[in-house]
Amino acid sequence: MSSHPSAGAPGPTAPGIPVAGTTGTEEVSPATLRRVTAAAFGGTVIEWFDFAVYGYTASALAATFFPSDTAVGGLLQTFAVFAVAFAMRPLGGLVFGRLGDRLGRRKILLATVFLMSISTAIIGLLPGHASIGILAPILLTVARCLQGLSAGGEYAGAVAYVIEHAPARKRAFYASAMPAATFGSFAAAALLCWLITQAIGSAAFDEWGWRIPFLAAIPMGIIAFLIRSHLEETPEFTRMQQERAERGASAAAHLPFGEVLRREGRMMLTLGGFIAVTGLSFYIFSTYMTTFLRTVAEMPANVVLGSNVVALLCATALAPVMGLLSDRLGRRPVMVGALVALAVASVPAYLLAAGGGFGNALIGQLLIAVGAVACNVSTAVMLSEAFATISRYTASAVAYNVAYAIFGGTAPYVATFLVSRTIDIAPAIYLTGMALLALIAVRVLPETRGRDPSGPAWPAKGAGSEEERAAPATAARV
Repeated sequence: MSSHPSAGAPGPTAPGIPVAGTTGTEEVSPATLRRVTAAAFGGTVIEWFDFAVYGYTASALAATFFPSDTAVGGLLQTFAVFAVAFAMRPLGGLVFGRLGDRLGRRKILLATVFLMSISTAIIGLLPGHASIGILAPILLTVARCLQGLSAGGEYAGAVAYVIEHAPARKRAFYASAMPAATFGSFAAAALLCWLITQAIGSAAFDEWGWRIPFLAAIPMGIIAFLIRSHLEETPEFTRMQQERAERGASAAAHLPFGEVLRREGRMMLTLGGFIAVTGLSFYIFSTYMTTFLRTVAEMPANVVLGSNVVALLCATALAPVMGLLSDRLGRRPVMVGALVALAVASVPAYLLAAGGGFGNALIGQLLIAVGAVACNVSTAVMLSEAFATISRYTASAVAYNVAYAIFGGTAPYVATFLVSRTIDIAPAIYLTGMALLALIAVRVLPETRGRDPSGPAWPAKGAGSEEERAAPATAARV
């Protein structure tokens, strides 16, 4: 793009795409909006708690499923399985995204939390390598793949569900509930692991105590399913179905995936460049940092998990603040600020955290948390504002999960490998370099604050009139 909108102004929209507030729609009541956000938040916390537990039990899983002559060797195999689950996320995003654009957001959010709960409980019940040999890591990998499928359909759908209820002027604030839920779920997972470790000791935790958080998926999954079963479909998706029916089109019709790529591919690729750093910073902060502090800095498990819980709770509280900033300043200024913060703070954060002690570990994690939270909030709101309603679930889920699979899912493995082959702060240098590269993607992204999300931010050439026929001409709520 040759020019960019000012920091506080909505970006340009294409001809034929209505701008927020030009036609007006009935705003969802505050009570309904609070209920929707709380339900989506609670369900996402439980969903991502199940996914997070794997990272916090990595050392115990390595000893149970991947016996090795060296601790690093077992960790590398454990994190390789961690990455395999992320390889399944794009497939989950495609499958659940297609279904979500066809059948609605609510039904798919029920399916994803059910699949995540079952696959997580399976991990908690698996015998170790000492009992069934090579079959143990194979079954672990299968269960992680099922987790990956579920996660692939979860986040983009939850964000779309909330934003399709939210008023335009507060989209980022309400979208921040989903990053807050993910950080909060990781805090809950870390807290539970820490409490178990405190109660039974590190040795017992590594032997059998690690199974408890995985088995907690059973009651938590039931709660999440019940929460989501009381949700209704979003007004925006419902209107789209009604308007299609009025034109004589099937309410369940959806665009072929090739057409989704033609219309949204440019945005998916460009936004993916920013999401790459979102995923990398999230998993460096939430997952790998605890491993780094235990294995490289050789800090006690209770100090590591305790500092990580506090840092994650701070990140959870910071998310809505970043949402308010994004609604006030615009999406691009917050994205740029997040990347600059990561580029400047990553190396000092690692040096400080490795110095030893609870205070150093906490401050080091918080330095990375600021940029990571801002990235995650920006990604959440952009996932819905950047794509048209008719293809939003598919386009956002695929873009999000491909970037996360390549950079987020491999983050612990790459970081562990870099430390074993180079220097201790290599992961921080890696994160710094990626943050600087992502500034290129942000430079060409449009400002989407205030834009009507019923149509694409960057329509494909020649698709304008067809888009108007296929997608609902619904203005954003203001």
